[in-house]
Amino acid sequence: MKQGKDHIIFPLDVPEDKQARRLVALLHEHVGMFKVGLELFIRTGPGLLEWIGAHAAAGIFLDLKLHDIPATVRQAMRGVADLNVSLATVHCGESRAMLAAAVEGSQGKVGVLGVTVLTSVAAADLRSAGYATEIAADVQGLVLHKAAMAKAAGCRGVVCSGHEAAAIKARFGTDFLAVTPGIRPGWEAAEKDDQQRVVTPAMAIAQGADYLVIGRPIRTAADPVDAARRIAGEIEAAMERSKRPNATF
Repeated sequence: MKQGKDHIIFPLDVPEDKQARRLVALLHEHVGMFKVGLELFIRTGPGLLEWIGAHAAAGIFLDLKLHDIPATVRQAMRGVADLNVSLATVHCGESRAMLAAAVEGSQGKVGVLGVTVLTSVAAADLRSAGYATEIAADVQGLVLHKAAMAKAAGCRGVVCSGHEAAAIKARFGTDFLAVTPGIRPGWEAAEKDDQQRVVTPAMAIAQGADYLVIGRPIRTAADPVDAARRIAGEIEAAMERSKRPNATF
């Protein structure tokens, strides 16, 4: 049975290999996965992934958000499949063919997640990007539309905000993963950052999220291990409440 920590994905949002390794050594027993994104992967390459795999109890989530023509995405994902990672991302974008190519390229070795609408994006941003007013006003509807593309293409799940996780589960089933960034623990003082659609860990779990991407509240804490443990406790409490009839969060 999963513990609270197993639901935490910690993003290694640092620019240098040395910083990343220090965080991995510190937190690998207190989180479920480490997320390696574009900045760190460009600077360190596959070598860091190999080191994490050899030295950490946690898994690896490679968050490169691939977005290109299907043939290029297929070949890129073939390379990802050789890196011993658990999950990898591709933008849902404009074409189901691109998503299907990513799944084919994964060769069943890595779970492909479709990125729906970034949690930094609000309705006003969608309007500025050229989406029709009625589509921009219904962010959840757009997320579900993109999730349907990902499901049809054979993706393992999607990246979405906690606000949409329940609708994702209701429409596509409990086996279709919902990975949710934009998580802020209930005890953290609110600070302005680039996230727009945020929820607490308890809210995300209540909505059915499988994994919670939680970085800054742990990374900038005076004691990152203690912060990770507190968040894991918040998740476990939410999991217990979800088992009760008529549970409220």
